[in-house]
Amino acid sequence: MSLVLEYAQHLTRDRRRSAHTVRAYAATAERLVAFLQGHWGGEVTREALAAISAADLRAFLAQRRGDGIGNASAARELSAVRGFLGFVGEDGAELPRLRGPRVKRGVPRPIAPHEAVALAELAAEEASEPWIAARDWAVLLLLYGAGLRIGEAVGLRGAVLPLGATLRVTGKRDKTRVVPLLPQVRAAIEAYAAASPYALPGDAPLFRGAKGGPLPPGAIRKSVRSARAVLGLSERTTPHALRHSFATHLLGRGADLRALQELLGHASLSSTQVYTAVDAAHLLDVYRNAHPRA
Repeated sequence: MSLVLEYAQHLTRDRRRSAHTVRAYAATAERLVAFLQGHWGGEVTREALAAISAADLRAFLAQRRGDGIGNASAARELSAVRGFLGFVGEDGAELPRLRGPRVKRGVPRPIAPHEAVALAELAAEEASEPWIAARDWAVLLLLYGAGLRIGEAVGLRGAVLPLGATLRVTGKRDKTRVVPLLPQVRAAIEAYAAASPYALPGDAPLFRGAKGGPLPPGAIRKSVRSARAVLGLSERTTPHALRHSFATHLLGRGADLRALQELLGHASLSSTQVYTAVDAAHLLDVYRNAHPRA
């Protein structure tokens, strides 16, 4: 078995990383091994990787820069490389020291409440069949009304039916959390379940694709891309932007940061604190637009 495949299995089985993370990290490991085969002119073994130098890593990153990646992508690439080298190396072995590029931490870009609703409405209106319209409306309301990630929404099983006042969600690293369901969100999901042409048993996906299989996240992303173009919204208006909107709107109404952390399923409070910057930016905009001396 190749080292890259072993690493992917380790991430899935032992670290409980998401399928998206496993694909991304394994792809980086594959790129590194392929580069080193040419760079060293020989087979890339576990022993050879244990002796990798900072100069080797700099050469790899220089090649990736030549491929056109920016600072953020280079930083992610280096992080994935460190994870791979830490896996193949011996316990306690020191990795080569290499400082990654500086990346300015981005601030989430939420959209206004009326834009979120308009986006969901238009995505539903453009659906090819009424039950698909009900499905897209329900999924997008879940993202905005309950703060779910797109993967969490499409990962729900039929066992959540019948719905109550709360919903148990399985997030990253198989962590579960309980989120409240607004009446409008609950009604949207129930309307979809009633309209679905497919049975929704407890052990099967709740949201289905057009042919009855699990709903792929790409189908929702595609409908959002189409709707945002019609509405003239930014390209950064993605399904995940609805989750950002959920967080910033709650924070703007006085939600406690710790409570928001629980609702979003963040492992660290620092991940939630980025929304305080968004809220502060909104307050400044209100001030500039309203204050006579601004």
